[in-house]
Amino acid sequence: MSKLYLYFLGLSVFIAACKPGDAPSEPKKSYYAQITEDTSYDSLLAQKLDADDYGMKAYVMAFLKTGPNRKLDSAATAKLQEAHLKNIFRMADEGKLLVAGPFMDDTDIRGIYIFDVRSVEEAKKLTETDPAIKAGSLVMELHPWYGSAALPLLAPLHKKVQKNAIVD
Repeated sequence: MSKLYLYFLGLSVFIAACKPGDAPSEPKKSYYAQITEDTSYDSLLAQKLDADDYGMKAYVMAFLKTGPNRKLDSAATAKLQEAHLKNIFRMADEGKLLVAGPFMDDTDIRGIYIFDVRSVEEAKKLTETDPAIKAGSLVMELHPWYGSAALPLLAPLHKKVQKNAIVD
């Protein structure tokens, strides 16, 4: 009984010490506002990013879907996944792939790519370099897509928040 009493006494002291007034206050200007403070139109940046008058441009979006050949042992699956990821980073390093990532639910649509290319045919050639596509583990569904011309700026910003690399 005395141990339980000491536990609740300690918990009460801890709770009392954590009053909301003791928490650090939020800065007057959020960090996001600081890094995006000047949002005025930049014609040179718009030109460099090939933006139209709306700040948009054409891309190709790929839906990575479950392919017919998914029955691999765990070692083969891990090796194929590593090769798939290395291919993703290669395309990103070439400036052809801007966004890639898996969906977090368990459906036939496994992930997406957003390619910085003008045609579905060019994106198709890039997807054919993916080891998971070659192995039949994934298939691609490609669509022309219209989105923010600022997407190429995402990769350098990502490096600022990436603590660990996904692949070596």
